[in-house]
Amino acid sequence: MSGNTFGTLFAVTNFGESHGPAIGCIIDGCPPGMPLSEADIQPDLDRRRPGTSKFVTQRNEADAVEILSGVYEGKTTGTPICLLIKNTDQRSKDYGNILDTFRPGHADYTYLHKYGLRDPRGGGRSSARLTAPMVAAGAVAKKWLAQQYSTVFRGCMTQVGDVVVPFESWDHVPNNPFFAPVANVAHIEAYMEELRMAHDSCGARIRVSVSNVPVGLGEPLFDKMDADIAYAMMGINAVKGVEIGAGFGSVTQRGTKHGDSLSPQGFKSNNAGGVLGGISTGQDLEVSIAIKPTSSILSPRESIDLAGNSATVVTKGRHDPCVGIRATPIAEAMLALVVMEHALRQRAQCSDVRVATKPIPAQAK
Repeated sequence: MSGNTFGTLFAVTNFGESHGPAIGCIIDGCPPGMPLSEADIQPDLDRRRPGTSKFVTQRNEADAVEILSGVYEGKTTGTPICLLIKNTDQRSKDYGNILDTFRPGHADYTYLHKYGLRDPRGGGRSSARLTAPMVAAGAVAKKWLAQQYSTVFRGCMTQVGDVVVPFESWDHVPNNPFFAPVANVAHIEAYMEELRMAHDSCGARIRVSVSNVPVGLGEPLFDKMDADIAYAMMGINAVKGVEIGAGFGSVTQRGTKHGDSLSPQGFKSNNAGGVLGGISTGQDLEVSIAIKPTSSILSPRESIDLAGNSATVVTKGRHDPCVGIRATPIAEAMLALVVMEHALRQRAQCSDVRVATKPIPAQAK
């Protein structure tokens, strides 16, 4: 295993480098017969792509996806689907000054010691640019899940740096560059402008919620739905923490509150985040991730060179002051890949299972 493939039944192999000619992925295991075109995938890529506002990197990539295989006459064939995204706005000269030094917070040091060499252009394989193919694959999974179960994936930013973003409505999320669920984002814009002028960066907290999830997805003991969710989320660049349901808030809860009571009308709460015993309950999956501050900043940072001598690094180029701003569609995509994988497993193993007791509603009214 080389760490470039996610999933087993719905396996996504990611390829390319940040400043190479192209990036992309191969999806192996997509069920046949599903209508699929570039138009089904492009909207999610447009949500993630760089250059969309002054608050993200100004690298201007169209991120136009091409389907090279696995689709015939507009439908998936069941054979591998190759998705290609060409890189068109690389500026490798910006990285000439770090050929012999290590950027703090980046994978420069670890990649060199693992492989004996590294691609310094935008971080090579370690770049967040490689999340684009996963967003493309996630869009394919989202479409299949929507058709089969009416599953809906929604994400938003709930905190950026010191600024907590209260939840007002999902309707606000597509109307601002922060994926913030609020009508007025002027305070977030002011905060980000202050960071940009200070040549600094900040982290973010992202929430993803999935509704219409079938009951029974997930497997004991080590392929639990929530275990695979945590694994997927930690595979996203810059993620340093994952919460499912009440998450770390569970520490201060009492058992009388944390355990989600059941009634004929449905669960009365969702502290479990839609997963019990590693298996989905039919409630909304609730996941939050913590994203670290962008490591590439113009402020001088202490480091070392290849000989181990002290050095000062200033990372030039076009970088996000907060990588969390564009993380929402990435988190949605990775969660979609997890649900897709488990849906296919459930269909393969337990499609004939019949339970005498009907599933209760996801939430009590």
